[in-house]
Amino acid sequence: MDHLTVIDGGLAGLTAAITAAEAGARVTLYEAHHTLGGRARTAHGPYRTDNGPHTLYGGGPHWTWLKQRGLTGPLAPVPARESARLRLHHRGVLRRTPPLSLIRLLRRDARQAPVDADFLSWASAWTGEEDARAAAHYSAVTLFHHDPGSLSAAFVQERLRRAVRMPAEARHPRGGWSTVVDRMAARAWNLGVRVETLSRVDALPDRRGPVVVATSLDSARRLLRDDSLIWTGGRTALVDLALRTRRGDPRALSDLDAPGRLDRPTAWDRTLAPAGEQLVQGQFPIAADESRDDGAVRAEHLLDLAFEGWRERVTWRRDAVALGRTGAVDPPGATWRDRPALDRGDGVYLAGDQVAAPGMLSEVSFNSALEAVALAFGIRERLDLKRA
Repeated sequence: MDHLTVIDGGLAGLTAAITAAEAGARVTLYEAHHTLGGRARTAHGPYRTDNGPHTLYGGGPHWTWLKQRGLTGPLAPVPARESARLRLHHRGVLRRTPPLSLIRLLRRDARQAPVDADFLSWASAWTGEEDARAAAHYSAVTLFHHDPGSLSAAFVQERLRRAVRMPAEARHPRGGWSTVVDRMAARAWNLGVRVETLSRVDALPDRRGPVVVATSLDSARRLLRDDSLIWTGGRTALVDLALRTRRGDPRALSDLDAPGRLDRPTAWDRTLAPAGEQLVQGQFPIAADESRDDGAVRAEHLLDLAFEGWRERVTWRRDAVALGRTGAVDPPGATWRDRPALDRGDGVYLAGDQVAAPGMLSEVSFNSALEAVALAFGIRERLDLKRA
């Protein structure tokens, strides 16, 4: 079988490398950073924060693929006492239950939502504009877009329903995302994948076979000199805090008045912060004309409402902006099939979370990597490719 070159060692790159090596290919993977993982890295030190919003969903093929190979590792389930500590910010106050109209909307089959209409217009016909907007804002947990109501109704409704599905699909690897990356890297090495870290690729290498470019779409556009490699993603203000522990803090707080969410990951994984401290991570989508500080103001407003005395309890804080880290979003009239095609010709293929592959969040990276390898070697019949 031919040689495969993989550029970038994030989730997509590692998936492509493992898949090709399992099929018998010789694989070389180039990673510009000194460690693998890309945007799925977890910070070292006492506060193990993931690099932006990440969630594994158990209902997708990515989860099955990881589980079949023993790559999921130990999980951190939400304890029963924490499961009821979800709070919703709606009409300026905190509540424990969603609006009834939102529940009715969630019962709408995702297949009934049109591709060509925006979510807000479609949902308003069923629930009224105010509750439709609340539902759109709740969907930010999977979209991280500043105006989710403006996106395709079919796109938003599918993700909204998966986000609230019971039992919950979300899976939390104990120790953060880097533990999954470490297991994937170990499997790649054991399969004979040659991994070259600190190896930035500024031009396609000498061709010994097909190439999978598993970088961000911006980096792929520069590398391939292809100005058509553009798609819409989200822009998100990140607020990470460590607080001294206090009983009664919510597990999560979702904003229905504007897109945004606070999570307390130490509610299910105590390894993420030192004893006596809690880790809180906030993700607040912001528009192009908004700043990191605008997101921080919204985060602090929710903290004031739900985390009593949080300002006096802070032991560590970090603010940042994530640009395009949460994958592609589809405007009205578009589906994943309209995103940049994986096959770029002449044996070059794309993989990542903003290209033409189905799924949600990291599932897009996984599906595109599998498809890219199948296209590169013509081995579709040997891979379990699932379609959405």
